[in-house]
Amino acid sequence: MKTILYSKFDKKEIKDLPRVIFPGRIVVVKTAEGASAAVDYLLQSDILGIDTETRPSFKKGIRHKVALLQVSTREVCFLFRLNIIGITDSIIRLLEDTSVPKIGLSLHDDFRMLNKRVTFKPGYFIDLQDYVKDLGIHDLSLQKLYANVFGEKIVKREQLTNWENTELTDKQKRYASTDAWTCINLYLKMKELKETGDYKLVENDLEPSNAPFDTVEVNAEITTK
Repeated sequence: MKTILYSKFDKKEIKDLPRVIFPGRIVVVKTAEGASAAVDYLLQSDILGIDTETRPSFKKGIRHKVALLQVSTREVCFLFRLNIIGITDSIIRLLEDTSVPKIGLSLHDDFRMLNKRVTFKPGYFIDLQDYVKDLGIHDLSLQKLYANVFGEKIVKREQLTNWENTELTDKQKRYASTDAWTCINLYLKMKELKETGDYKLVENDLEPSNAPFDTVEVNAEITTK
């Protein structure tokens, strides 16, 4: 039976879908030594999912630096507390690595925010927003893409919480890990569908939004995840 995909997914249908939550182990990294060990572990993987989180600003003129870098394998997600340790040499090594594919969404935004902390040359990255075009999908948000491909809901409730908290809450950890891990799932499934052609695209005529992707705007900082 072919997988049914929609050129545009109706956001109103997302609320009734079952929730997807990262099922693996979550490791919070708060030291340079821990970051080095985590990077050594991650670079042994064949594929990684990646995302970032930044503390939202609710006051005009105040912008925060990226606070969290989450990098996931299929089983383990590491949460690098950049607001505590900064971007260490080992993290730069991870970001500049050219051997392991790192899957993300709207990566230009992540690179822009990370480069405000330290300059680096991005290595082997694949942006899902570029990858979906060959399948005829026009939606570019992670939530809509996952609902479209897997029929499951990524809950975004924690997105606008304080990512510079002394300790992250369990809900924040699950949210951050889920965002990174689901990037792997989406890439592998869409790669399979591209290679096999085992899908049917349903063209629909939903009203276009005012932006090419779902946005949350907080004091002129726009997140596209």
